[in-house]
Amino acid sequence: MGGAAAEAGRVPTLEAVRDAAKRLAGWAVKTPLLESPALNARLGGRLLIKAEVLQRTGSFKFRGAYNKLAAIPLERRAGGVVAFSSGNHAQGVAAAARLLGMRCVIVMPQDAPRAKRERTAALGAEVVLYDRARDDREAIASEIATRRGAVLVPPYDDALIIAGQGTAGREIVDDLSALGLVPDVVVVTASGGGLTAGIALAVKARVPAAALYTAEPQGFDDHARSFRSGRREENAALTGTICDALMARMPGKLTFAINRSLVGAGVVVSDEEVAAAVAFAFAELKLVVEPGGAVALAALMTGKVDVRNKVGVAVLSGGNVDPELFSRLVA
Repeated sequence: MGGAAAEAGRVPTLEAVRDAAKRLAGWAVKTPLLESPALNARLGGRLLIKAEVLQRTGSFKFRGAYNKLAAIPLERRAGGVVAFSSGNHAQGVAAAARLLGMRCVIVMPQDAPRAKRERTAALGAEVVLYDRARDDREAIASEIATRRGAVLVPPYDDALIIAGQGTAGREIVDDLSALGLVPDVVVVTASGGGLTAGIALAVKARVPAAALYTAEPQGFDDHARSFRSGRREENAALTGTICDALMARMPGKLTFAINRSLVGAGVVVSDEEVAAAVAFAFAELKLVVEPGGAVALAALMTGKVDVRNKVGVAVLSGGNVDPELFSRLVA
């Protein structure tokens, strides 16, 4: 398999996505592409929903986490792993570590949704909390990893993580092909950009004409602004959106290097538009989607990405929502 550390900084290839699919076979859920006649009629096209809310641990993050951890050589596993995350990457790493018999420490913000903190701990991880406004989560995680001899598992800027997320894109193309279709448009929620990068690699290699877009909440539109300027832009805000999963400060170095060439366009939606998408997914698709997981759907429902007379795909990236917030959004 090669060393996980040696592979981490390399730009992943389509072959790396294939390797990830082999590692994940039997462990990750091959999530379905769902379709709503009501939504198709509303949009004037054919929209397929990639339901990563049904993935193990409730988000796409398990794909990259398991691919990364499974590639760690046996002699490096004794020290365990350390990750930093607001919740979905945390659960993905914790679940992968448990399956592989590795110790796991997760550095999480104090304001992360309680359900995400509790589920991470329930998966066997040691949770270390930090103040999002004052503390440097990467510095905390790096210090713990150095002290314990553990492997640091970044949330997105890592070739093995990106390749693992790319397996979702591979499934999208395969499942559409089985229907005799190819994607014209694929919209992906973006925070650090790992899911976008992985899906872009997998989709564009097989369907070069497909157009990919990132979707982000207002105030956290670093990808959209970075695509326009050609360099990584930073968000001014640290908090202030219901999309707690999408509050990375700026695109990753490795992810942006990929997305700048393969994606290059982003759209932005309001919290109100996201809330409407969460409610629609519950009422019409019978899916529980967290706000951050519904941003791509919101972009399509508001017409910010046009799929009239096209085949589109929206990735519902996660479903780990606080119950009280969810009840307000769907009421």
